[in-house]
Amino acid sequence: MNAITDRHRFETEVVEGLTFVPAGPVLGAEVEGLDLREELSPGVVAAIRGGLNRYKVLFFRDQDISHEDHIRFGRYFGDLEGHPVTATVPGHPEILHIEAADGLKLREDILPIVRPANKWHTDVTFREKPSFAGILRARTLPPLGGDTIFADTAAIYADLPAEVKEKIGRLKAEHDILQSFGYRVDEAKRKELSEQYPPRAHPVVRTHPETGEKHLFVNHVFTTRILGLDDEEGRDLLAYLVDRVKAPEYQVRFRWSPDAIVFWDNRATQHYAVLDYWPDYRAVERVTVRGDDKPF
Repeated sequence: MNAITDRHRFETEVVEGLTFVPAGPVLGAEVEGLDLREELSPGVVAAIRGGLNRYKVLFFRDQDISHEDHIRFGRYFGDLEGHPVTATVPGHPEILHIEAADGLKLREDILPIVRPANKWHTDVTFREKPSFAGILRARTLPPLGGDTIFADTAAIYADLPAEVKEKIGRLKAEHDILQSFGYRVDEAKRKELSEQYPPRAHPVVRTHPETGEKHLFVNHVFTTRILGLDDEEGRDLLAYLVDRVKAPEYQVRFRWSPDAIVFWDNRATQHYAVLDYWPDYRAVERVTVRGDDKPF
């Protein structure tokens, strides 16, 4: 039974007073019965973590939290980390302030470039230890649009042909921060980034350290090449793999509402922020839970 078939069996469940309502047949659940302005018991934290392992992305509505609440919630799940390029909230270096195309100010002249760009990605895979999770809070929303789409990378892997699985099982791919952020900064910053974050090799197939599921671990934004193959074969294989995430059958789409929060497992998903709301404005804030030392 593959990941998609298994998830068709999801039903609403209640754990530690929290109600998990599936948001789609593949991944995602809305969580009810929680006020993130309050401190959480160990049992509730464990229930949320268990829900994250099960559903891979959790949605919380109507959470009018402070910056301090946001940071506290993130720290229940691990240490937090910043970002070498993305702006932060003044006075709160743990919270990223994200606008439009991940920090790019929208202008009419760049829309034809940024709108059709393939922005499916897993966050910060250029790090030696990519982050465990992201927790995103809506701050300013357009009247319509600006949804975020998530995809299940275990379901994507499960449906790969057997010969492809065999081929990629021992391969590694290179991930580079400059692939996405190099063109946004000046030459001095590019040099600094390349020295601080040299390209990293990660397995093409990652085993989730908590669930044991196998996940496809390449993405368009940061993965530059597959190692151990000649250039043409590597390019063709990478293009094939990163294209699989586009199939709606592996996705769940979240329509934001005021004070909504999304908590996703960065080890198990890719996501895409839909840029369809120009000339309106969208801004969100994210805390990022640092990756752990468990091997891929």
